Amino acid sequence: MQKSLQFLDYVVFLVYFVIVAGYGLYIYRKKKRATTDSKDFFLAEGSLTWWAIGASLIASNISAEQFIGMAGSGFNIGLAISTYEWMAAATLIIVAVFFLPIYLKNKIYTMPQFLLTRYNKTVSTIMAVFWLLLYVVVNLTSILYLGALAVNTISGINFYVCMSLIALFAIFITLGGMKVIGYTDVIQVFFLILGGLVTTYLALSLVSEHFGETGVLKGFSLMTEHASDHFHMILKKDNPHYLDLPGLTVLVGGMWIVNLNYWGCNQYITQRALGADLKTARSGLLFAGFLKLLMPVIVVLPGIAAYVLHSQGLFQQEMVKAGELNPDNAYPVLMNLLPAGMKGLAFAALTAAVVASLAGKANSISTIFSLDIYKEIFNKTADEKEIVKVGRIVVVVAMILAIIISPFLGIDKKGGFQFIQEYTGFVSPGIFAMFILGFFWKRTTANAALFAMIGGFAMSIFLKFLPLWADLSSLYDLGLAVPNAQGVYEIPFLDRMGMVFVVCVVGMAIISLIAPAPDKSLVSATGGLKTSGSHALEVDASMFKPSMAFTVIALLICGILTALYTIFW
Repeated sequence: MQKSLQFLDYVVFLVYFVIVAGYGLYIYRKKKRATTDSKDFFLAEGSLTWWAIGASLIASNISAEQFIGMAGSGFNIGLAISTYEWMAAATLIIVAVFFLPIYLKNKIYTMPQFLLTRYNKTVSTIMAVFWLLLYVVVNLTSILYLGALAVNTISGINFYVCMSLIALFAIFITLGGMKVIGYTDVIQVFFLILGGLVTTYLALSLVSEHFGETGVLKGFSLMTEHASDHFHMILKKDNPHYLDLPGLTVLVGGMWIVNLNYWGCNQYITQRALGADLKTARSGLLFAGFLKLLMPVIVVLPGIAAYVLHSQGLFQQEMVKAGELNPDNAYPVLMNLLPAGMKGLAFAALTAAVVASLAGKANSISTIFSLDIYKEIFNKTADEKEIVKVGRIVVVVAMILAIIISPFLGIDKKGGFQFIQEYTGFVSPGIFAMFILGFFWKRTTANAALFAMIGGFAMSIFLKFLPLWADLSSLYDLGLAVPNAQGVYEIPFLDRMGMVFVVCVVGMAIISLIAPAPDKSLVSATGGLKTSGSHALEVDASMFKPSMAFTVIALLICGILTALYTIFW
């Protein structure tokens, strides 16, 4: 396996870099107001089109953990891992219909601002600090580390040089503000999809050629024939990967909490739509939903193809790391088989995914610190220019911190996707409960929100380590616990999230009902609840009515999802 780029690969990559950097500089100079207006810098208020919002959502979401980690899961588990992508498409529709109108109607620009408006400053400040820690210590570090590791594996360039150059490129994009990020993300997504499809084409062609056939469709057919166990979306209890994807939970359980919290209550994601009008924002989320349907073709099918070829005796040495089979090598192995030029395109696609994710995450870190910490706590009189200056400093500081600490977190040992899910999963149920009840139940109190935040985290920790103290084998027949590789019975990760979410909702309801009912003078004319925050939270049924065009396209996405799950059940 050749771990190096040829001259033509460098040419292709240089073309990609020049296009992205040049277009970013053009947008920056064209939209100079972004240098002094905080809302324009952080949100690109009123400037992003629907296609820029949709592309930016995908560019921020897809990174090295998808390209490397999900391809590895495709090798190891199969098509079932696609549920993270395909269920996200359905989730984006729900967020567009029910979450966005509340944010936009109430002029919410950050997630801590929503908590301040709906609950109080204590809840808002605690969560702002938590999100900053999570984004820097978990998300930014894992994206940067895995991205550098992938680029190093494919190009042979020194790991720390890769990390520094990727961080520098991301800083360059981020310092231009959300307009630059949003519009350059369109180009990033173009390279991401084109380069990804090239790798998929190669993978399917290799399968067909190995069996003496030709064509990518024949290659797909041969994959379904020789790896039929890798083409089931719903896993049974006796499947060794049931702990990762526990049966119907991916359709009716914890997978919804993962996705609704990620796509609807996450500054990193929602920020792309918070500066647009409702029609544009909804259209952007629909476009992102369609792109999510395509993602498994780019990141999962190559992993399954690598599995088929490996089972036929190919890549025996290349798929081994430290003496053991390493599924995460699947995507780099395939990329290294690409001819000169094509490898440069795929390399550009991977780099685009990493840089776009880093830029999006850094911008969210900058936004929360500048607007919710610096402006609210340290300098309430700061003007727009100073807030933007602070935001830019935070981008650089956060990236330097990520470079310094990422090699010491054991990200490569856990696997990037698992690393992120494990740490965010401890708090996701509580955060989602806090948001969903805050949206739609006016009796919800700040004390109830604090219970979900702290109690949800404590229960997640308890359930995680419960198998160390108790034998859970009696729960096997109920499908609530299955043995891990060591034979210890555990509650699947997604099921734990579902249990914690239910406890958080019930606990919040009890705490809120015990508290005195809100004064009628605090209820707005539309039925929304006025809180002790900066302004009233307005919620009424008319906000949620989608346009006919939106409804038709949303039904089309749901129809495609139904067909996919029916075919590959």
